[in-house]
Amino acid sequence: MPARKTYEKPRPGQKKRSQPPKKKSAKAKRGHWLWLWLGFTGVAMLSATAGAMLAVSLSSMPLLQSQLSADEAAVFSEKGSMTRNSMRLPELTRPVNILILGTKVLTSDLDEPTEEDLGYHALVNSFDGHSDTMLLVRFDPNNQKLNVLSIPRDTQTYVEGYGVTKINAANYHGGPALTAKAASELLDGVGIDRYVRVNVQGVEKLVDALGGVTVYVPKDMKYQDDSQHLYINLKQGKQHLNGEQAMQFLRFRYDKYGDVGRVQRQQILMRALIEQALNPTTLARLPKILSVIQSHIDTNLSVEELVALIGFAVDSKRSDVQMLMVPGRFNGTGENEVSYWLPNHRQIRQMVAQHFDQGYSELSDIDPAYLRVAIQDSTDNPEAVQSLISTLREAGYRNNYVGEPWAEPLKVTRIIAQQGDEASAAAIRADLGFGEVRVESTGSLASDVTIQLGQDWLEQQDFSDEGFFNF
Repeated sequence: MPARKTYEKPRPGQKKRSQPPKKKSAKAKRGHWLWLWLGFTGVAMLSATAGAMLAVSLSSMPLLQSQLSADEAAVFSEKGSMTRNSMRLPELTRPVNILILGTKVLTSDLDEPTEEDLGYHALVNSFDGHSDTMLLVRFDPNNQKLNVLSIPRDTQTYVEGYGVTKINAANYHGGPALTAKAASELLDGVGIDRYVRVNVQGVEKLVDALGGVTVYVPKDMKYQDDSQHLYINLKQGKQHLNGEQAMQFLRFRYDKYGDVGRVQRQQILMRALIEQALNPTTLARLPKILSVIQSHIDTNLSVEELVALIGFAVDSKRSDVQMLMVPGRFNGTGENEVSYWLPNHRQIRQMVAQHFDQGYSELSDIDPAYLRVAIQDSTDNPEAVQSLISTLREAGYRNNYVGEPWAEPLKVTRIIAQQGDEASAAAIRADLGFGEVRVESTGSLASDVTIQLGQDWLEQQDFSDEGFFNF
């Protein structure tokens, strides 16, 4: 459907927002992207020769679609320049925290009716709705780390002017500035440098612009909502998804983990995109990619900052990408009461201290006997699971339990630092002598570390692979 701009009526006690500027012509839009001309002189010098030719100032913000007041702009940290220019591309000079918000706005969410009644709740090209996805991403050139913290949309927190509520309401009430305040309040005062808002149509276009993404769909996903024209139909297994299918993968939430299950799938998809798409050839395609999705993005990043961040991400190794989730627990069923993700503030302080350089980490050496270790089996071999439990107990890990099987057959065992405790996961890896450590939140929610058991354990223990899966 044609993109429409929407305007929200002010609520009691709420200041009226400035209307966004008028839509520019297609010719003017194309002119925005003359600022970047990326060229490569050969495979051997692929990363060294990428250069940016400026048609407008690198300090411009061509993707800014919000009208931020002086007070709202001041919410975002000003610690001096975050980039420097070189003979190549702009480079990061310090760690920066970027708040990323994914929004989904339907015609039924609007205070004012649309021009025509479509007969269903259609998606609208807008940034002013509730934030379905919230990420705080830390780009850290000092430690060569890229940390991604997922904030479940149902997280209970304080939103200035609206009291204790779900954090996803902050964008609806006050845009990126109010959301940044609420996120900082939740995360023990972490500073937020910039924001990026993207709506669901933008995510779909981005995946298509990147050529799709290959993921393992953990189970059959089927759901139909005629009121939204939302039709999800994905089969279990390894698949290459286009943009529309990727959105089905992300929007499916009809399982026992609800929104938190969707957060885990977001991390699976992000990991796949990082591994498949973030490379020097993607950097060369940046102008085309941005031109495709520019009407679906709102950010206060300048051109120079954007190029520096993408360049840093391109150079990041998979092992340097850490994916976390705000620790907490479920409350409520969502049927007769409001369902929240209740944050664990003690664990949040530990997490942001360790991964976002916020204060001093309270982490201490953990007695292996008390470490909660979950085992998710992908081998379909009960004997292998029992053997692993025995091996862990001999190494001093006594608080072990078997979680739900991991649907994707794995060649290499994954040792998941579920709560961000990379040191404990690495210790288990050293004691076992196999597997790869990942900092993610894709394992068993109740664990400190989750072991997703793969074929390498079968080979090491010389189990019979009779009846084992084929890759």
